[in-house]
Amino acid sequence: MTQMLQDKHIVITGASRGIGLAIAQLFAQHGATLYLLGQSQQTLDSLCDDLSQQFSAQCHAFVADVSDPHSVKQAFNQIFKLNKSLDVLVNNAGVLDDALLGMVNQTQIESTFATNSFSILYTSQYASRLMQRAGGGSIINLASIIGKVGNAGQAVYAGSKAAVIGITLSLAKELAAKQIRVNAIAPGFINTDMTSHLSADITQQRIDSIAMERMGEAKDVANTALYLASDLSAYVTGQVIGVDGGMLI
Repeated sequence: MTQMLQDKHIVITGASRGIGLAIAQLFAQHGATLYLLGQSQQTLDSLCDDLSQQFSAQCHAFVADVSDPHSVKQAFNQIFKLNKSLDVLVNNAGVLDDALLGMVNQTQIESTFATNSFSILYTSQYASRLMQRAGGGSIINLASIIGKVGNAGQAVYAGSKAAVIGITLSLAKELAAKQIRVNAIAPGFINTDMTSHLSADITQQRIDSIAMERMGEAKDVANTALYLASDLSAYVTGQVIGVDGGMLI
């Protein structure tokens, strides 16, 4: 198998489960050196051990709260000590906290936007500086189909993911001259922990709205991230790629 990410140094946030885990596994398989950010040192260390054993991948783990700019700074300072440049940043960390409008509170709003939206600005600041040392790079932001079309009971989540799209498009314009590409992936109904709590009836309703008549898998999103991280997308920037099986057709 051709390794599409050989010699590339890549940061992935929220790497310990779901889509982030699938991306980490696929990128390790393709020869990347990984810097994984998450909330549990034990979980991340175990993941790095697994990736090293399965794919002989170089992997480093850092506990970081991406909603906290100081925590992000500390993590990137540690990454800088290990390697003075960076090729790819995957902003995957996110939270989903549903509530109808009348039940939304300030803490929920601030926490959701801090994790889903503000974090992208914090990480991209440091990552873009390291990418300039490499002569360019790729920033991949995880948005959501909900950020494009909205959904009842998800005004806060939808707003935070719409912000991801706006940030992506703005950074793409700002960083293009530095050969840093910025794109977003907007997953649809994906089989992860975030959707596992839904009832069978609601799950089936969602599937019925998908043209391809199935839920997506985390690997489907990871494959798109692989394309955006690799040199195959060297002339692609400012795009929001839907991975939704045709929910918007």
